[in-house]
Amino acid sequence: KFMSEPVPPEVDTDAYLLRDRKFHSIVPRSSVAGNALTLVIAIMAFLASLTLGAVSMVNDTARNWQSDIAREITVQVRPVDGIDMEENLTKARQIVGAFGGVVSVRVVDEAATKRLLEPWLGSGLDLEELPVPRLISVAVDEGAPPDLAAMRIKLSQDMEGASLDDHRAWVDRLTTMARATILSGILIFILVMSATILIVVFATRGAMAGNKHVIEVLHFVGAEQRYIAGEFQKHFLLLGLKGGIVGGFAAIAIFIFIGWWASHNVADPTADQVTALFGTFSVGGSGYVGTFILIFMIALLAAITSRFTVLRHVGTLDRTASEHAE
Repeated sequence: KFMSEPVPPEVDTDAYLLRDRKFHSIVPRSSVAGNALTLVIAIMAFLASLTLGAVSMVNDTARNWQSDIAREITVQVRPVDGIDMEENLTKARQIVGAFGGVVSVRVVDEAATKRLLEPWLGSGLDLEELPVPRLISVAVDEGAPPDLAAMRIKLSQDMEGASLDDHRAWVDRLTTMARATILSGILIFILVMSATILIVVFATRGAMAGNKHVIEVLHFVGAEQRYIAGEFQKHFLLLGLKGGIVGGFAAIAIFIFIGWWASHNVADPTADQVTALFGTFSVGGSGYVGTFILIFMIALLAAITSRFTVLRHVGTLDRTASEHAE
């Protein structure tokens, strides 16, 4: 092994090597290149964690949309000249409530209707002066839903200005958009991890180039490939772990901040609409667990990549030596 300074004669060599290991390692433990690589890995881990959290959030939101569509439908009652709106609402409630599979029927009151329309029409609305339809929220049994086709026909036959909306068209479009977003996130995640692998490969080659003579001497005097590769593997495992921790925890801090901000800005109607469309902007437990797993995965990826790169290089030395011998 190569030491940074000669061993004093009165000192036990083995104990000295163990104590001074960081100075005579094949790969420098602390260098400008190593610090730069740690920073790059931290950036990659941050981007990968953000992508993973965004995919998790969109997936949870899409699942909530699908669950909502299975639990609730809406009856819209439009104002009709000569017919009292309250009587029409009562009649619609009775028709809908008569169907099996209906758990509850609730008329959306005027205050809630004004709140729904406020982002588009402003505050201070007078519903009596505007031809604004009223809504009836119908909760249904997911296990045994009512016959929506029969309910729609019954409402159109017995009432004027009433229609049933099961939201399926909108939810299908939003779900398709969510799936496209998830697919894009997965592709971005794969690209980030691929870039991380390439960075580690080039960094390993750079470290080998800087210690080329040391590696060649060690190899030709009998050092096994596994030993040389193990030195690089441990070095890049630590770099990957440090970079992964920095990037992963930075992403977790962003998740916590966004969740806190979203929870403190939901008091207005616009925020209600955004929340209904995109969720609460909070990453669930799966997102945080995935980030912790990602940290260790990046460290292992860096170690395995460096190991295979070194083994391939040392194997090239063996082939070159055998060719010269022939």
